[in-house]
Amino acid sequence: MSVTIDIAGLPAERIRFAPSPLAELCMALHALSQPAHHPHLASWATATTTALDPCLADRLLEADFLWRSSFSDIFMPFAGTPGGTGLPAATLAEELDVLDLLDDERFVTAALEHCWLALYDEGGARSPLKDPASRAKVLEAAAARGPAQLRFSLRLLDDTAAVRVWLRRLLEDCDEAFFAETWQRIGPQQVADTRHKTEVLRHKGLPAVLREVSAALSVDEAGTTITADKMVNGSTTATDPRVGPGLVLIPTNFGRPHLLVLHAPGWRPVLHYPLGSPEPASAPGSVELLRLRMDALAHPMRMRLCRSLARAPYTTGELATVHGVSAPEVSRHLAALKKAGLLHTRRQGRYAQHQLDLPAVARIGSDFIEGILR
Repeated sequence: MSVTIDIAGLPAERIRFAPSPLAELCMALHALSQPAHHPHLASWATATTTALDPCLADRLLEADFLWRSSFSDIFMPFAGTPGGTGLPAATLAEELDVLDLLDDERFVTAALEHCWLALYDEGGARSPLKDPASRAKVLEAAAARGPAQLRFSLRLLDDTAAVRVWLRRLLEDCDEAFFAETWQRIGPQQVADTRHKTEVLRHKGLPAVLREVSAALSVDEAGTTITADKMVNGSTTATDPRVGPGLVLIPTNFGRPHLLVLHAPGWRPVLHYPLGSPEPASAPGSVELLRLRMDALAHPMRMRLCRSLARAPYTTGELATVHGVSAPEVSRHLAALKKAGLLHTRRQGRYAQHQLDLPAVARIGSDFIEGILR
């Protein structure tokens, strides 16, 4: 399984490396909401969460699905703005200005990305702002997440302008509360990394720089297709006339182990790659428990389910829709994962939601957990 980027005919100078403070703020918020994904950031996450104003913490919960279970494309607005530079701005304020330039349909579709799990490659299909069936589908998916997500989705659809103002103020408050200081510390490192990789690209070529970016990236011998080894299938092109030719690679200090590929139709492709080294894995449990878990994970469909369940809780019906299989088949695979002690299930109203037990999975090995979170 992989995501491919067609770069046939793309001039080398249109492949650019650049930091993005807005994209990094997304990853910082994700690390705060999903500390189990990032144990190496535990001290930072604990200190930051403890110092947060309670009002700001509550406001973050209202929109946390923008960064908790998926990474909304609204945090890379430069990639979806026709006629723009196609590159991140130098400051968070400037990037928020670019976000303001996204039209309402692009903004809403990107903000509700978690509701388009099976339709991302189609750009979210029809706009829920105009199509009643799409609106109903969005709200049903939001309801499965919980009442807070449903309330936010209703606000977003019914008063998009007000939510855009609210979201910008929220991100500005995050900058004031903790991110400005964080970016001042890590920004120079990202600038240095992008300069280094630009030189590698210039002097050694694309295959060499992709190896430095991530072992999960490769380019074919003809130099026409970049492949990202991920547990999801997708494709895009770096020569879409709607946004102009280009491919942008953005470093992240907070993102490991995630390697993100923005591949929505009508958006410039972006590779968001982690800096630093993974943490060593802890020792596994008993041999019998390890065997049971490895048997449970041997089926390719269960591996695909794990990728979804590592990010957020999902219902059986949602998983069936996303992965194109029947609900009974999903139930059988979930039962095997639960028997192996790799799954939690809880009730959310009339929905039963399942989620991967990340600490248990992490004990299997860092390569596995990096693979499913990539």
